[in-house]
Amino acid sequence: MAARPEMHLLLRQWRERQWLRPLDVAFADFLWREVPDASPWLILAAALASHQLGRGHACLDLATTLAAPGQALSLPPAGDERLPAAGPSLRPEEVLADLHLAEWLDALAHPALVAGGSGTTPLVLADGRLYLRRYWQYEQDVRAAIERRLAGSPQLRAALPVAAMRATLAALFPPVAGERADWHKRACALAAGSAFSIITGGPGSGKTTTVLRLVALLQALAFAADAAAGQAQRPLRIRLAAPTGKAAARLSAAIARARASLPLSGVADAESVRAAIPERVATLHRLLGARPDTRRFAHHAGNPLPVDLLVIDEASMVDLEMMAAVFAALPDGARLVLLGDRDQLASVEAGAVFGELCRRAGGGHYLPATCDWLGAVSGERITPELVDPQGGALDQAVVMLRHSHRFAAASGIGRLAAAVNAGDRQRLGELWRQPPPDLAFRELAGDDAHAFGELVIDGGQAPAAGSGYRHYLQLMREQQPPRTAAAEAFAAWARAVLAAHGEFQVLCALRLGAWGVAGLNQRIADALHAAGLIRAAQGWYAGRPLLVTRNEYSLGLMNGDIGIVLELPGGAAGESILRVAFPLAGEGQGIRWVLPTRLRAVETAYALTVHKAQGSEFAHAALLLPDTASPVLTRELLYTAITRARSRLTLATPAGLELLQEAVRRRVLRASGLLPASAAVATGPAANRSRPVDAD
Repeated sequence: MAARPEMHLLLRQWRERQWLRPLDVAFADFLWREVPDASPWLILAAALASHQLGRGHACLDLATTLAAPGQALSLPPAGDERLPAAGPSLRPEEVLADLHLAEWLDALAHPALVAGGSGTTPLVLADGRLYLRRYWQYEQDVRAAIERRLAGSPQLRAALPVAAMRATLAALFPPVAGERADWHKRACALAAGSAFSIITGGPGSGKTTTVLRLVALLQALAFAADAAAGQAQRPLRIRLAAPTGKAAARLSAAIARARASLPLSGVADAESVRAAIPERVATLHRLLGARPDTRRFAHHAGNPLPVDLLVIDEASMVDLEMMAAVFAALPDGARLVLLGDRDQLASVEAGAVFGELCRRAGGGHYLPATCDWLGAVSGERITPELVDPQGGALDQAVVMLRHSHRFAAASGIGRLAAAVNAGDRQRLGELWRQPPPDLAFRELAGDDAHAFGELVIDGGQAPAAGSGYRHYLQLMREQQPPRTAAAEAFAAWARAVLAAHGEFQVLCALRLGAWGVAGLNQRIADALHAAGLIRAAQGWYAGRPLLVTRNEYSLGLMNGDIGIVLELPGGAAGESILRVAFPLAGEGQGIRWVLPTRLRAVETAYALTVHKAQGSEFAHAALLLPDTASPVLTRELLYTAITRARSRLTLATPAGLELLQEAVRRRVLRASGLLPASAAVATGPAANRSRPVDAD
């Protein structure tokens, strides 16, 4: 067994090499100071458990760590320029080579530091997984909250009026020629009959449309119940939320567009129902009442949200801690509906809650009783292959939408996303060699400034195509109102510039290095400056796009919000002043103007990591991948990046097709114990047991 001085030295060497975070080593030091007789193997496990949180895992799976010790640390790929000069250090596979699971478990048997459940120890050991207590408690709370809601679903279904539901669903979902099964209708019915439900599907599968009609169904049933009781109409209190400001703005715009055309002609009190459908979407932080300098929210179990139904879009981005906070703030009688794509990247923070809850969605596993009830209230019949007499309670609350309306059968983007999601390297190669019109592949050399500039300035097309960053920068210059124009004219101009900027976006996988977000942002700024499209390539200048990287409560800005620096009239002698224009999420067409000096946590946003782009979509997305393989490049990352593109995708990498084919073999796996039957849940079909080490 390793001696105490040796373990101290080892942890410090790993910290110097950036294989561990300073926080991880500080946590280990704290435990050893408090309990000097703790085993070195216990302290190592504690440091690794802390480190796993920073990599998205809720816990440290001991058996998995011993089977693949090289994946327990943030080991950079060979030749990574991040690796600082440091003295010799044992790699984790060398340290753990002779350690057996039974020996490690024995070392963890220290009642002052480790318990098997309730208590006050800083660490919890459960089913071979080591947790920091707070995250073990989050898992317990989320699982218990889901189980409570699922347990009450049979009574909720029994209380729903079958005839009224069937009539309202028939009005909301008129038959579509050529379509036998209406999964949107099924999802709506099943969500109405459950206090907790999940609707998952890929881009364009109709998740937003489905939830809009669910809201209409529940409001119509509530109004009918009030009328039957001789009471005044009282609409249900419904709140819509998303993890980021960008995702909230997208959902708000989608609902505003769809609400007016919602088919309500056969629904009683149709216009009252339409008026009771909310358009405003809040970020989860705003909804729960985030407060500066604390992890606690204004709404919690002692002060629950005043809500009857909460809908959360882009739920794959919601981490374990936030999901626990959501459940704590929900009153007992409220419904919760989660929307998202189970195949996308999970949250940056610890946990893959949505992916884990959806892992059986493809097989249905609906009980015969669920199928009978669904047929009675909707007329929809579940095919035998999706029926399972052994299905669990959670299965009855999950629906997967199985058809994309965004990507036609001939769509290159859709075909590429399907090939990546299936890990089909042969089909990937065919698309690379003969790309459809909406796809472009480029072997972009790192030193080819001309090709790089062409891609980021004009999207790899002629300037007239309106792609690339030239488009929004020219619009910014050409449509700038005169100095004497009214404030609304400048707000309209800002909205137009923001919308034009959102049409094209460069995406990348890494944060550091020449192909990371920092290096690419500077290269793009240099190219735009050389082309005369911006006045400077550094500092504050008109046209610079900014990403908020930390919640700024005093400014009303949230992590993930994007703004653009613009020139406004001000000062004496015709001088201009710089302000950053941010769209007001969920508040119509409003613009928030912010002084640059008030923004403490922002970065240039010509290039975004794929993680930061989740919840957004762009007419044209350009994904720039590095010249060498990296643990960050996974199937989920590629799928998420590809599906950010609405009409056109350009994929550029110096490494060519081989890099893509290798990336689709690598899967994201996160250690978790949220569902008792699974100790580790991949956010997609089973494959390599790997986890990105440079997640944003």
